[in-house]
Amino acid sequence: MKCYVVDAFSNEIFKGNPAAVCILDQWVSDELMQKIAQENNLSETAFAIKSNQDRFELRWFYPRG
Repeated sequence: MKCYVVDAFSNEIFKGNPAAVCILDQWVSDELMQKIAQENNLSETAFAIKSNQDRFELRWFYPRG
């Protein structure tokens, strides 16, 4: 899994809202995604899987379930 911290809702570094984005090869359990979100402790952690050449499936979790 690759995981990045991005500045959401902004084109400038250190502006907007920090959020984690995790790229998965396959879905993991909701419990594991919730624990990862808690570990990141950001306003949200998004999980994405590439579903075809130009589309992604997306789920997101907050640090508190």
